[in-house]
Amino acid sequence: MTEYKIRRRHRLRQKEIESLFSTIDDAMGTKTVTETAIVDRAEAPDFDVLLIDNLLVAMVVEGAPFLTVRGILKYGATKRFVTVDMGAVKFVANGADVMGPGIVEVADSISEGDLVWVRDERNSRPLAIGRAVMSAEEMRKKPKGKAVLSIHHVGDKLWLIDDEGHP
Repeated sequence: MTEYKIRRRHRLRQKEIESLFSTIDDAMGTKTVTETAIVDRAEAPDFDVLLIDNLLVAMVVEGAPFLTVRGILKYGATKRFVTVDMGAVKFVANGADVMGPGIVEVADSISEGDLVWVRDERNSRPLAIGRAVMSAEEMRKKPKGKAVLSIHHVGDKLWLIDDEGHP
């Protein structure tokens, strides 16, 4: 696996922090940033990343901020989830897209094109972050084919960046 470099790291102003993380908190049902938190933004090869107190917890994909798998583990999330059956866990955790028949539960607030997080049905632990290619209503019908395109998953290059933002 090649090294995943983040570069052009810079400290964000309070106004930028509030804008980015209020979007994340509203979308995911979390409370992430405290007033004393130090937040940096940096460029990664595929998208920008956000670090809170040197922990990489969020990413900005095509202008939309969203928690990483590590961010969800740290702060929790109650919205925008897709739950998969245990048979799909191994594949999703290795970067596979989520297929319709493997879905067992979907948050109501998901629209086509939204960033979502994928969790397992037994422990509700986050496995991946992806982009929904259909709405929650369509996913509940368990159609054949892809329902969520994987962007980031447990064990990928982004996951392997340590607490200081180094691979």
